[in-house]
Amino acid sequence: MRVLGIETSCDETGIALYDTNQGLIGHTLYSQIDLHAKYGGVVPELASRDHVRKLPLLVQTLLDEHHLEIKDIEGVAYTRGPGLIGALMVGACYAKGLAYGLGIPVLGVHHMEAHLLAVMLEDTHPSYPFLALLVSGGHTQIIHVKAFGEYQLLGESIDDAVGEAFDKTAKIMGLPYPGGPYLAELALTGDKNRFKFSRPMTDRKDHQFSFSGLKTQALTTIRNNTSADYADIAASFQWAIVDTLRIKCARALAETNCKQLVIAGGVGANQVLRKTFKEYFQKEDIEVFYPRPVFCTDNGAMIAYIGHERLNKGQIDKTDTSLAARWALDTLTP
Repeated sequence: MRVLGIETSCDETGIALYDTNQGLIGHTLYSQIDLHAKYGGVVPELASRDHVRKLPLLVQTLLDEHHLEIKDIEGVAYTRGPGLIGALMVGACYAKGLAYGLGIPVLGVHHMEAHLLAVMLEDTHPSYPFLALLVSGGHTQIIHVKAFGEYQLLGESIDDAVGEAFDKTAKIMGLPYPGGPYLAELALTGDKNRFKFSRPMTDRKDHQFSFSGLKTQALTTIRNNTSADYADIAASFQWAIVDTLRIKCARALAETNCKQLVIAGGVGANQVLRKTFKEYFQKEDIEVFYPRPVFCTDNGAMIAYIGHERLNKGQIDKTDTSLAARWALDTLTP
């Protein structure tokens, strides 16, 4: 089965084709960063309108690049949620209209399940069961992945997600939008041991996270120092977050007896996080897996993969399938 994947959950339009025999045929991505930069954040209405403009063009371009026609598509997968309702609606309407016109099956995919299993697009990937750390702009979760579609949420952030903490701290420093990657880049030039930030909630035995207090510590530190100190502040702040995630993951791995750890989501592209986890857990005889950076952030390839797997098992949308701005991962069916 050849499946078209469509990702429009927020401010990136992702398109991909996944085939049973060929695997990932190709993918393309259009980012709206420049559109939203002057507002300092995503404007939902503008995001939706831009998806409308770009989506059909990207689909046709991808088909042309691989010498395929629209009739060569045998199934369509789109992001059903969670995400911005207006943006999700654009992808869903296009996907359902295309599927209806071609007489092929269509399925709405869970955005976070797609992130969670994006690592399966790589040649080297884990086997079930495994532990996953899902870190993005909106989520920080530790998940026990028992099988495809069978997920146990062990812990999550009770306030800011990691990506959100990065972005807000970067904004306080006056870094460009989106701030997280700029803060991470600045941190590479700083001394991570100069400023002492807390490791929040690591004294508790559960797997919950909290980063709002750490963000407040960063704000106070920034105000009490000068811009000449920003690189050291960024490095120390980043190191506190990475170390907190490491401590929590180590406990969850011991509790579940898992020997494989997947880092997923946009923050999974962070160089310091990748290096730290690889070095530390290798000593603990734990294998660590990452999707390539382009598959850490929102993309159509992960949607096409999940859609392909579920469509191949006969799962399709019902006529009354609705979109979901919020959608708990552990409600999915195996």
